[in-house]
Amino acid sequence: MASGDTLCVFVPAMSEPPSTNYATFDTRNGVLVLDFDDATSESVEFPGFMPRHYAATTGITVTLGWMFTSSGTPGTDTCVWDVAFKSVSDDADDLDTKAFAAANSVTATSASADGEVDYATITFTDGADMDSVAAGEYFRMSVQRDAASGTASPGDAELVFIEIQET
Repeated sequence: MASGDTLCVFVPAMSEPPSTNYATFDTRNGVLVLDFDDATSESVEFPGFMPRHYAATTGITVTLGWMFTSSGTPGTDTCVWDVAFKSVSDDADDLDTKAFAAANSVTATSASADGEVDYATITFTDGADMDSVAAGEYFRMSVQRDAASGTASPGDAELVFIEIQET
């Protein structure tokens, strides 16, 4: 695969909640979204499988499509997103004890108008930065809104989609 090619796409229906402080389902004009609270940091996990054609040379770029439930100051308010990976290697990793690698973050600025989706990107270098997820391997991805950060909290942040591209 070449740089910029899509490896995986995730939508809210594919998510799995952690045991506490998880994002909840909602709809926006009939579109399923995940609501992340503006006062409590909430997360959600996505199970995935790294395609066998992933070259594993430079890493990946994660794009989050999101918006606020209500506009504060469009184009100005920010939301901090944290994304982390957990590789599950064949006959090696114990799902009962395996932890996520350290998260990478992005401070994303809201779209220019209420109802528009902002595309926020986070890059991960190949290797430990993405918990050494390899081609042909099962993984889990954690997405969290850091409610204590950002310049404004005009309501819940709504996650619409996630795309993983080869960097």
